[in-house]
Amino acid sequence: MSRGARGPMAGHSALSTSRLITRDELQLASRNHAAPLEALRWPVTPPGMHYLLIHFDVPQLDPEAWRLRVHGAVGHELELDLAELASRPRRSLTVTLECAGNGRSRLDPRPLSQPWDLGAFGTAAWTGTPLGPLLAEASLDPDAVELVFTGADHGVQGGVEQDYARSLSVADACADDVLLAYEMDGRPLAPQHGYPLRLLVPGWYGMASVKWLASIEAVRTPFAGYQQAVAYHYQHDAADAGTPVSRIRVRSLLVPPGMPDFMTRQRLLAAGPVLLRGRAWSGTGPVVRVDVGIDGIWSPAQLEPAAGPQAWQEFSCVWVAAPGTHRVACRAWDAAGSVQPLEPEWNYQGMGNNAVQAFDVEVREPASGA
Repeated sequence: MSRGARGPMAGHSALSTSRLITRDELQLASRNHAAPLEALRWPVTPPGMHYLLIHFDVPQLDPEAWRLRVHGAVGHELELDLAELASRPRRSLTVTLECAGNGRSRLDPRPLSQPWDLGAFGTAAWTGTPLGPLLAEASLDPDAVELVFTGADHGVQGGVEQDYARSLSVADACADDVLLAYEMDGRPLAPQHGYPLRLLVPGWYGMASVKWLASIEAVRTPFAGYQQAVAYHYQHDAADAGTPVSRIRVRSLLVPPGMPDFMTRQRLLAAGPVLLRGRAWSGTGPVVRVDVGIDGIWSPAQLEPAAGPQAWQEFSCVWVAAPGTHRVACRAWDAAGSVQPLEPEWNYQGMGNNAVQAFDVEVREPASGA
């Protein structure tokens, strides 16, 4: 593996036409893990399987000393400890999160960055207190336009030393389902998932849900920090200012049937009826249709209700698998009319690649006597 130029996660603007990942990408991949596709079997992602992306280092925070500061264009500045936040109205939401770079490694040329395949997803039951009432208590100034959320993780990206920080418009921040979350699946947040407090923005790609939250600042002009103005944009090329990434694009994924080859993950399956199962989700409305394709012939799948407005939905169909090698795929539509593209839609940072999942399955005759 060659040591290549750095990409949007480690720096900015580099591409690779090689199938081999660089040493930098390998280092990122060893820190940031994907969910295995078999995790799609569970309605809530089992502990340790939820995807994880950490931009800089996991900060070690003392919960006794930690405080959340709410300041800037507000009438009343607030400084709250974890106990004060936990004493506020409590709400739990089942939410599917996905990294905006999911599917990046399938683009050609490949943007040099965290080399996600398809596993940058996870669904959890998040518990915290709604953000809107806290902002109302702080009395946002009428001329406040955004809220800037700053985490305690610190490092360098794109040559810029920074705390990880993102902003939301006042309207988006005050949405009913935006939480200050302190629990994940009924337990305090793990250090890697943002302990002691993180923002949770359902329906948006994961970059909006700032971890290790330390500060909320109301500002009168749009935030121009690196993670907002440079990273997380759909760009045609390096010179293009691009369009900011926001809500999750519609996606469906199948649990690969049968058994895998250890190295290649090639699927092996005995001939006969098999139940194909998967999950579908979207940040722009519920999923209303999923089709499953076998060798280019598409059939509607059975689609189940979601566990919450921003949680994934299970789908299934029966396939009578005949011996031979078959191409299996799935495709979803949402209520807003969005549909997964059949081919990847390339962009410079490798964001939002929600092209259909397709893979080969080798179907064999059942073993003698089976």
